[in-house]
Amino acid sequence: MFTGSLEADLLLGDVHSLKQKRSVVRPIVAALVKMQVSAAEVGDQDLHRRARIGIAVVAADARHAGEVLDSCERLLAGRPEVELLSVRRKIRGDDD
Repeated sequence: MFTGSLEADLLLGDVHSLKQKRSVVRPIVAALVKMQVSAAEVGDQDLHRRARIGIAVVAADARHAGEVLDSCERLLAGRPEVELLSVRRKIRGDDD
């Protein structure tokens, strides 16, 4: 069994309040969850133009976990309302 995690740092576009931020972040998290991963906003909740999204996946092999995280990263990078600033990724197996 392998677990993969990805933490994405996002810069939000034309957002001027925390309420507007929620209207941008919620659909992104919902789209990630549809990809059969766990996803949530995990940081920068008090900043209205920044968001950190955490994603986790469990897979039978490391390659599959990496492919799922790649797909999630592509989804985030393809969203026009956000700019993907950085990504931190970890894949761990039973031996780690």
